[in-house]
Amino acid sequence: MIELSAERILKAKANLGEGPLWDHRAKVLWWIDILASRVHRFEPKSGKNDTWDVGQMVGTVVCRKQGGLMLALEDGFATFDTESGVAKVVADPESEKSDNRFNDGKCDPAGRFWAGTMNKGDALQLWTGALYSLDTDLSIRKHLEPVGVSNGIVWSKDAKSMYYIDTASKAVDRFDYDLETGNISQRQTVFKVPEEMGYPDGMAIDNQDKLWVAFWNGWQVARICPQEGKVIATIKLPVANVTACAFGGAALDQLYITTARVGLSDDELAKQPMAGDLFLGQPGVHGVESSSFAG
Repeated sequence: MIELSAERILKAKANLGEGPLWDHRAKVLWWIDILASRVHRFEPKSGKNDTWDVGQMVGTVVCRKQGGLMLALEDGFATFDTESGVAKVVADPESEKSDNRFNDGKCDPAGRFWAGTMNKGDALQLWTGALYSLDTDLSIRKHLEPVGVSNGIVWSKDAKSMYYIDTASKAVDRFDYDLETGNISQRQTVFKVPEEMGYPDGMAIDNQDKLWVAFWNGWQVARICPQEGKVIATIKLPVANVTACAFGGAALDQLYITTARVGLSDDELAKQPMAGDLFLGQPGVHGVESSSFAG
């Protein structure tokens, strides 16, 4: 087992920091605070962190090939123009489910935007969510239901495997993936989370097809070998609720890590003064460039 290190790089105090995404074009990190309805842009070179309030809870952010960003908002998939600060919903597959909101997601190598939903209440018990994809023609497909807390999602280097986390299942699953059609099949669990590790949350993948999973109430990010179903490295954090991670930097050899304050008591916050802050880990491997929405 390899133990790696991380340092705080931004005193963000986010309620629910999530969704880090390295923008190789602008050389910045996009990330969000879900409960505060905020999209952030962190510039590593200067340490500057710009913020936009998008008016509703935001589950994830991805880049768009034609420019700008795409968001998964409380009310559906949306375009986002950073110049005007306007987010415009383009597809809302759960308009009748007011108790749900969108959560984590990413783009597949073909440029489809995948994101799933969860219940705003006790999502670990109320499995009212689903997993969707927004295709490049802005059409919506539902791929999975019911889902508890739709979370981390990544694709292997050959795009034949999709890895997916439903936090409520306390597992990391693999699907056979058809890049041409976007179809998933043959679901199997590749890592069942031990009780002491907490709950699996956001996820990244490196260029060796190993998974990097953030653990809520687990104080860590773990590097997992999906073929062997075991942890091969960890990055320990000084906060309990570690939410997501993303490879970044010019060589994609750094790991940005988001965390959260929500759910912690005053006593716990006093013991975790860096909860909600942004961290940078040194993973010792390289990541892969994130895909952008091609629609």
